[in-house]
Amino acid sequence: MEHLNPRITLQMKVVLNTAGILVTTLLLTLGVRAEEGATQVDGLYVNGIGPHKMSFGKAASQVLFAQQKDKTPSEPVPLRHLDVSQLSDVEGPVLYRLGHSSMLLKLGDDIVLIDPVFSERASPLQWLGPRRFHPVPLIVEDLPPITAVVVSHNHYDHLDKGTVQRLADRVDHFLVPLGVGAHLRAWGIDADAIIEMDWWEELELGELTFVATPAQHFSGRSLTDRNETLWASWVIQGDGANLYFSGDSGYFDGFKEIGDRYGPFDLTMVENGAYNQAWRTVHMMPEESVQAHIDLRGRAMLPIHNSTFDLSTHAWYEPMERVSALASEKGVDLVTPVIGAPVQVLSPQPTVAWWRGETEMVADSGDIDGACQKAC
Repeated sequence: MEHLNPRITLQMKVVLNTAGILVTTLLLTLGVRAEEGATQVDGLYVNGIGPHKMSFGKAASQVLFAQQKDKTPSEPVPLRHLDVSQLSDVEGPVLYRLGHSSMLLKLGDDIVLIDPVFSERASPLQWLGPRRFHPVPLIVEDLPPITAVVVSHNHYDHLDKGTVQRLADRVDHFLVPLGVGAHLRAWGIDADAIIEMDWWEELELGELTFVATPAQHFSGRSLTDRNETLWASWVIQGDGANLYFSGDSGYFDGFKEIGDRYGPFDLTMVENGAYNQAWRTVHMMPEESVQAHIDLRGRAMLPIHNSTFDLSTHAWYEPMERVSALASEKGVDLVTPVIGAPVQVLSPQPTVAWWRGETEMVADSGDIDGACQKAC
């Protein structure tokens, strides 16, 4: 081809690219999974192997008839206040768990928030729905400029309108799965600040790299928009650290593929909570969460999606108890920081079973509130 007229060569490339687009369109129309990226069937996103979905009938039956106890803490949840004005002095890579699946990462000079939900309830209504067990461990309005807000999917406990609007003026980029940008634009976020990404799509922002990776879940914020937007897990790299965030997911072989492609990970943030056998295809059981971490080739595991909202039938502390026992059996380095406490990504410090009332030694100036305040 190198001896052909350049104009003819260009025409051939256009024809080949057009053919490729037509083939991809045909595959999506038929519901066949493309080699890369998520698949749509009849305009709705589907899991790579499935379909997998949460049965509302089974879910309602579990919630209404299952024997339940200790659904909410009887004592204040331990909390470390995070003085965000001091973040510029913090040497990274470091992360802070802010509750449920909300995370703050300090990677070099960059601040990244993942699935920030700072409202009182994970609900479309702030007078009804799951209410927080504990306050947010920081003052939102004091946050410094944020390089990126990363969103895994559009469920209310991961994408919160009030939080997005409070953060809008201090965020450079919102990174979201395909289709989720429509929510943000409707809430007044500048379209130029929104970057929608497909599975396996990579993006570099300065010194940071983001990869939207597959998850086995579903989406929707009402009864009429099921799976109109994509869901994702995320690989985040920067400041010498390689991190993984699961979002919400059932257990699937995608964890091993992600680990093979992007692992090993210094630390994995893996869903472990709000589970039930009735919906285990879209929310992992603790045994599966630990196995996912192993599949991902993670060094340290930080369990998320627990200890903030009552979203299932188990006791509020059960996810932490079960994952702790399983991690010990499997030889997994489990990191369970008090909410708001720093975790050094490359060398996580020992943590304690704070949900049992165990207390930690405070090595910095952060204040401890809640159940461990007296001893700490």
